[in-house]
Amino acid sequence: MEVSPFPYQGPLEPHQVQGRDELIADLTERISARRVTALLGPRRYGKTSVLRRVAAELTEVTTVWVDLYEVSSVADVAVRFDDALAVTTGRFAAAARALAASVSLNLGVIKVELTGPARNRPEPELAFRTLLDVLVGVAAEEPTLLVIDEFSSIGRVAAAAGALRTALQHHYSELGIVFAGSHPSMMRTLFSARAEPFYGQADLVEIAALPAVAIEEIVRAGFASTGRKAGHVAGLIGAFTAGHPQRTMQLADACWRHTPPGATADASTWSQALDEVRGATAEGIERLYSGFERGERGVLRAVARSGSIYGAEANLLDLATGTATHARRTLLDSGDLAEGDSGLVVVDPLFADWLRQRFPI
Repeated sequence: MEVSPFPYQGPLEPHQVQGRDELIADLTERISARRVTALLGPRRYGKTSVLRRVAAELTEVTTVWVDLYEVSSVADVAVRFDDALAVTTGRFAAAARALAASVSLNLGVIKVELTGPARNRPEPELAFRTLLDVLVGVAAEEPTLLVIDEFSSIGRVAAAAGALRTALQHHYSELGIVFAGSHPSMMRTLFSARAEPFYGQADLVEIAALPAVAIEEIVRAGFASTGRKAGHVAGLIGAFTAGHPQRTMQLADACWRHTPPGATADASTWSQALDEVRGATAEGIERLYSGFERGERGVLRAVARSGSIYGAEANLLDLATGTATHARRTLLDSGDLAEGDSGLVVVDPLFADWLRQRFPI
């Protein structure tokens, strides 16, 4: 069976990342210059994939990759850092194990210790600070890149954010640091609000939608590599997705599968592919929609239709101004809405399409 040239499920392997050369070069330069960086972008925009590519290109550097997805306590954060340090390799790993052992810490077992008998459990805050001491201690001797993914989740754990800043702030020149987060509004707050521990501590870099020229090249090359011709479907895909990376690849994959080897994709190919993807995603999108509050559902419907949550659209949906304003802020914080050039947009183009199809008025 042929393997699709358009992978879209989960983070990509470094060699699969396309259309991001400028961003990869920019991040690589920032890391090499020890400029602390925060990479912002909605879910499924390829932040993790891009950072994997950057890490792969920094061949002389050990990457410590910490995923803070849905952490809710200092214990959670300590376990994630412990897991990250435990899976490193090479000289960094040997140095980390030795330094940890010197302070009676065994890497890779914090989770077990924190769930053991209460009388034997370590203090989560102390364990976290010790892990950070190990990290910065080894980074002072070994070239290191620290990637903290889904950093926006740390906003729920104020003590962890403060401890992390305290541990890192005097070592910015010794290791590369990239924070990444899928809630752009929350990420901006974490680095721009005076009350936050990381206020003014990082350059903010946004991962943009794929430009039309990149979509054209990705689709054309993918079809050509498997003996097919893309015809004009790249333009149709780009117009529908507005450059949303994951949805672009998903629709390109569907178009590719509906184009036999030696054939050229056309309008019929696009129609079949779009119908297939709509059908495959409808149930999940409906569950997603049902999980929003009433006011948020109204705002999503209004934005999908007009980009506005006030005026005639709000009146049609009986959406009070106060409710709309609160829901707008919540949806921006969660990354479900974004500020576009001409107003608000629903970030996921298939979600926006589903809303228009499901609720024609």
